[in-house]
Amino acid sequence: MASWFRLKYPHLTIGALASSAPILSTDDIVHPNAYMDVVSRDFKEVSDTCYETILNSWSEIDRVTSETNGLSILSKKFNTCSPLNNSSELSHYLENMYVFAAQYNHPSSSPVTTICNGIDKASFGNDVLDKIYSGIVAFIGNDTCQINDPTSISETPISETDIETETRMGWGWQICSELVVRHGIGNDTMFRPSPFDLEKYISNCKEEYDVSPRSHWISTYYGGHNLKTILQRFGSNIIFSNGLQDPLSSGGILHDLSKSIVAIYTKKGSHCLDIQSSSPSDPVWLIKQRKQEVKIIKRWIAQYYTDLDALH
Repeated sequence: MASWFRLKYPHLTIGALASSAPILSTDDIVHPNAYMDVVSRDFKEVSDTCYETILNSWSEIDRVTSETNGLSILSKKFNTCSPLNNSSELSHYLENMYVFAAQYNHPSSSPVTTICNGIDKASFGNDVLDKIYSGIVAFIGNDTCQINDPTSISETPISETDIETETRMGWGWQICSELVVRHGIGNDTMFRPSPFDLEKYISNCKEEYDVSPRSHWISTYYGGHNLKTILQRFGSNIIFSNGLQDPLSSGGILHDLSKSIVAIYTKKGSHCLDIQSSSPSDPVWLIKQRKQEVKIIKRWIAQYYTDLDALH
């Protein structure tokens, strides 16, 4: 959004640091499956066995569900807050947990590694679903129930995200009104295949927020498939920063577009990591990234005042 603001209001800004900005994720500019491809890659890079266990868990959930009292078995095995009404409640929770862990895989907490260690060590049993539950407990803990929590509007674990309910609702409204981000699941991930379905997306938004998404508004207003050309010709002083472990980097700018529109990325970075508060435990590559960004911003400011002085 910082890059769009800079593009639309250059007279109000000196420059913009667009951290983890997926500005190419709208209108099929990048493939809708790219986001979940990165999520799967993050887990596979940590542990092949963890990846395979997650991949096999979906059919195992289906198998148990088909048994007599299958939903009751799953509810007990996963310590749900209330009995499952259908298996998709469990699957949705797990998908969100894996996505969150990949997107916010900050080096200080390494949630992907935490989940995979739980799955691979299987402290709650050795079958596939016992391993999956062990991953949940490793990440969330087992002090309280997690799935079907009636106090949460999202299945993403609040205790781990530190994102307030109002923020969740605001973002939900945003992606259901103007910022339609297309995410699907291909055939070569650790998830069930699920191609992006715009009609279903629109239907869900109408049900949840009573609003119909303007699916082409972003590309119409800011520039769509020719956005890179637009930025090159009309933009300046923008840093696009990304961490390649962040699934949203799949829709980000990863190469310099001009001398003043530059891309900075780190292989092990996660979502908006560079604009998080610094910590004594920050890795060297993160410290280097931040210093590089500050150096560029200082140059923008210095040039701005040089230009002002030249007017007098």
